[in-house]
Amino acid sequence: MGNENEGGGATVRRLQLGAHLRALRLAAGLTRDQAGYSIRGSESKISRMELGRVSFKERDVTDLLKLYGVEDPAEHQRVLTMAREANAPSWWHAYADVLDTWFQNYLDLEQAAELIRTYEVQFVPGLLQTDAYARAVIRLGHDNATPGEIDRRAKLRMARQQVLDRSDGPRLWAVLDEAVLRRPIGGRAVLREQIEALIAACDSPNVRLQVMPFDSGGHAAAGGAFSILRFPHDKVPDVVYIEHLTSGLYLERREEVDHYAAAIGRLFIEADHPSRTPDFLRKLLAELESPG
Repeated sequence: MGNENEGGGATVRRLQLGAHLRALRLAAGLTRDQAGYSIRGSESKISRMELGRVSFKERDVTDLLKLYGVEDPAEHQRVLTMAREANAPSWWHAYADVLDTWFQNYLDLEQAAELIRTYEVQFVPGLLQTDAYARAVIRLGHDNATPGEIDRRAKLRMARQQVLDRSDGPRLWAVLDEAVLRRPIGGRAVLREQIEALIAACDSPNVRLQVMPFDSGGHAAAGGAFSILRFPHDKVPDVVYIEHLTSGLYLERREEVDHYAAAIGRLFIEADHPSRTPDFLRKLLAELESPG
């Protein structure tokens, strides 16, 4: 994916710079409205900057540092250097032609995370999909896409998966509803290959995989799929990501994140233990390979 992706690259810088600017604003006793006014912007612009969701104009950063009472020229230069690094193109820039804007934020967050906890009810998580399975999922969501566009989207999904092989990449802890593993996305052959890939993933030190079997009854996250991303940087809060058909929802308020963290914590307890996952998958594989 390129050297710019090592260590999370520009994504990390945006998160760090945003968190640093927020800390300076709070120390100065200023609201986001007041800060926004000083840079000819709005409260929401300051919010997006502090969450690392937008690029940083050097003029805005300089004005904010002055507003927050930062007078040290060396500190000004350090922060401006961070801003320049934060504005470097993300690794997925080459795929921008097939990327929805609302999903670009998630790709940045995924690359910068140290831990991704996810619950899935319909599809295998993108980071664990095989190429054939990914193409089948993409066709479901983009039925008018050309073969070339499907190919580009699939290559992007495979490129995403390289993050799990990075020395500083995130750990993935996923709970899959049994329905995910029984739904023949792309046909039985594609599903067999996908289950074989999941069995192999169970041996990865960066992957912990659990299954929520049908016979478990109701459980803590019956409302639907979601992911929680945690970052290795001070003052960068966890983010909950919920994907809809045509958009993505990001939750950062502490009480909302805590609610989802509690739900997935209960899922980890209620689902089959990770040590049982390979046997569960092998049993499903045997069923798929039997005739009829």
